[in-house]
Amino acid sequence: MNKERKPKAVFIEGAISAEFIGNSIAKHQTKTTIGAHDIFLGQVRADIIDGKTIKAIEYTAYEDMANEKFHEIREATFEKFNLTCMHIYHSLGKVNAGEICLFVFVSSPRRVEVFNAIEYLVNTIKEQVPIFGKEIFEDQSHQWKVNS
Repeated sequence: MNKERKPKAVFIEGAISAEFIGNSIAKHQTKTTIGAHDIFLGQVRADIIDGKTIKAIEYTAYEDMANEKFHEIREATFEKFNLTCMHIYHSLGKVNAGEICLFVFVSSPRRVEVFNAIEYLVNTIKEQVPIFGKEIFEDQSHQWKVNS
């Protein structure tokens, strides 16, 4: 690996806005060695469980441990794929159904790299990062989310 990258801030309080996502994309227009971007947006679903509809998910994390894990995943992904840039943002706190809770954005000179990297990144984040979601139902009852 060339230079050691510093850990990046990952967590955002509440939902990730369309404006934030759009601004992130716009900032890359000056980076003319990039030929491809890929984006994953994780959105809270209004699933129906036992006849009750999810209204929101409240996300919590062991932030120090999660940030360290995100950093390890970033470094491993840069080692594995030819990427120019990588940005990962995850919500903390309450995110309503229909809102964005995970934003992963990768860039590379070539499209094949971004397609493969985004799938690897999202799957690895879901499997390894200690983030917990409490599903809040319309009747205000709740339960801990099970990742699928």
